[in-house]
Amino acid sequence: MLKRIETYYDTVPRSSARAEEFGPLTLFVREGADGWPFYARPALGHGGGATVEDVERVRTRQRELGMPEAFEWVAETTPGLRAAVEASGLVVHEHPLMVLSTAPRPAPAPAGALVRTLDATDPRLADAVAAPYAAFGATPTPADTARVAARITAGLTVLAAAFDTETGEALAGGQVQPVGDVAEVVGVGTRPGARRRGLGLAVTATLVAEARALGVDLVFLTASDATVERLYARLGFRTVATALIAEP
Repeated sequence: MLKRIETYYDTVPRSSARAEEFGPLTLFVREGADGWPFYARPALGHGGGATVEDVERVRTRQRELGMPEAFEWVAETTPGLRAAVEASGLVVHEHPLMVLSTAPRPAPAPAGALVRTLDATDPRLADAVAAPYAAFGATPTPADTARVAARITAGLTVLAAAFDTETGEALAGGQVQPVGDVAEVVGVGTRPGARRRGLGLAVTATLVAEARALGVDLVFLTASDATVERLYARLGFRTVATALIAEP
């Protein structure tokens, strides 16, 4: 299971980024001025560690490119990397890595909201993209919305959102990114004023259903903390490993 997820992690960025190899590490660099500022991670198939010098080489390149000095990996798959990353001065954050390899448990339909997927031409697309940003105190740019639309058109992303049945406002949203028979649920968030209504779970359940319809049999996600971990467990997700994110 973790090998499948590792392959997925290596494949997904390549749709919109180039890969620069640094021995045991791979740095993904976005193509063009717009796009997600990617990270470095262990080279596919490398389960050993890395030296502080390896990490510093990547960080130097990230600074040259104006990229965040960020690394992401799975603790159980590459256990030797953490020591080098921390020795370079970065701070490592731990997050539950959860998988759903069986049928999901049903999520209660949220009162006063309609959950649905959106295509690239949907007039509510910008609002749906903005809802998860608002959950984290941010606002997307028109380029962010255009990028999501392009990924939807290319079949790289499925976007779902929960809309208020009275006002039509997008209250929550998220995406699932399928690659073959594996998919990751990402960016699920609910506007602060609409929390504790089960919207995030309903969006996630819809994304899982969409992924299943595309032939995906392994869906995974990274929970931000133990509280969110318990929420996703209600849908049948179980924690199988620890996702590590390092930054200054």
